[in-house]
Amino acid sequence: MKKGAILCVDDEPIILLSLVQELKRTFGNELAYERAMNAEAALTTIEALEKEGVRVILIISDWLMPGIKGDEFLRIVHERYPDIRAIMISGNADPQEMREFAKLESLVAVFGKPWDRKRLAEAIRVVLRGWNIEPSDTDP
Repeated sequence: MKKGAILCVDDEPIILLSLVQELKRTFGNELAYERAMNAEAALTTIEALEKEGVRVILIISDWLMPGIKGDEFLRIVHERYPDIRAIMISGNADPQEMREFAKLESLVAVFGKPWDRKRLAEAIRVVLRGWNIEPSDTDP
């Protein structure tokens, strides 16, 4: 059984594919990696995983998505699932908006697109340690 799940949320399929591939390459198969193309699908995925007994430990979310923006989505998640941590990735937010994201309780990091692979991996490691998960790194 997987130790937990990381949910990637972005309306661009290529970004989702890239994130999941990078996560698998860096952290191996000890975690489940899920994808959703919008906030509504992400909430449904979280519910389904919870019913299966899989805990979502981290959400990596885009900010600018159709419907609900990433910061609004993460506020909803935090209200329903206060233990889930989040990382925001945005190619569209200006510096002031990015400073506002820091006020989100569940947020551990904010990255622009394209993100720095090493910094993203380290932010994820911090979250995993908070859950007492030490995946065997596979990335050289």
